[in-house]
Amino acid sequence: MKFIEGTRVVTEGELQANNITHYHVTKFYREQITDGGYYDQLKYIVEPSVKEFESPGSLDTSGEHDNTVVPGLQHKYAQTGLLLVTDRCASYCRYCFRKRIVGKDSEEIAPDFAQVAQYIGRHPEMTNVLLSGGDPFVLSTAKLNKILDHLLPIAHLDSIRFGTKMMAYEPKRFKDSALPALFRRIHESGKTAIIVTHFDHIGEISVDAERKIRSLRAQGVQFLNQSVLLAKVNDDPEILAATFAKCHQVGVRPYYLFQGRPVKGASHFQVPLRRGLEITRGINQRLSGIQKTFKYIMSHYTGKIEILDLRDDGRVYMRYHQNKVPEKIGKIFSRPHVEAACWLDDLPEG
Repeated sequence: MKFIEGTRVVTEGELQANNITHYHVTKFYREQITDGGYYDQLKYIVEPSVKEFESPGSLDTSGEHDNTVVPGLQHKYAQTGLLLVTDRCASYCRYCFRKRIVGKDSEEIAPDFAQVAQYIGRHPEMTNVLLSGGDPFVLSTAKLNKILDHLLPIAHLDSIRFGTKMMAYEPKRFKDSALPALFRRIHESGKTAIIVTHFDHIGEISVDAERKIRSLRAQGVQFLNQSVLLAKVNDDPEILAATFAKCHQVGVRPYYLFQGRPVKGASHFQVPLRRGLEITRGINQRLSGIQKTFKYIMSHYTGKIEILDLRDDGRVYMRYHQNKVPEKIGKIFSRPHVEAACWLDDLPEG
């Protein structure tokens, strides 16, 4: 198998034991990163590294298993349902936090959307559903319409989100002539269609992607972007500021900059919290006020934590952006800083 560091003989058993996914990337993305001038950074997103064998961590860093309420549906935060609709992606990100699922025949994918709809129907506090996986846009538009058959009649849902990296990996997917009717169905049911793109680097925002985003926005689709802070890829305030500025220019609102998770086989992508805060300050220094719409977030087992500051008192200050316990949302808390700490669990309580 080819790794960034060179070719190495590995057995299928070794790959499975270390939860290492096979190399899989679209021709479009391979050409985009080769021709775009950013290959030295973007190769780490899709090309395997031998560091994956030595990278410690967990396969479920944010408690997805514990928050699964019916097969394929997670209900961690009151207003949001997270629906796993597929275990496939167009390309495999080496830092994926769902390595336990992606590229495998996973039992965590929703097998029965009627059962999912019954649960949502009994929970009027749930106002939006996020289709995720895997990547929902690897599914046919016909399959997506069948999923919507179950979701659109639910009156208390006001938006349907699609989490996807397809706009980076294979933007021609959005040329499908059946897609406008799918988004029209969502609008006609009184709900908002939102595509959450996943651009980690300005080198991923192709001319094709920009065209499709502008076209879909004209059809009433809203766009948000989430990025992951990745060592050797985008741990540079200039790169991320340029990425967010470009997103803003094409009509995609920067939404989350995620702290890399301690995922088994991917924790070598983590950036220390001290450096992450330096980077986020550097990003904000380079953006105008209307472009500063992202939050620096740690998607922890206990909730989504906004990372705010490392102060002179040697403490990291944070607040819960989302939590299962509503009273904790918005509460600021702090922990003593430890050099090289990358995750809440690396910081001692007290």
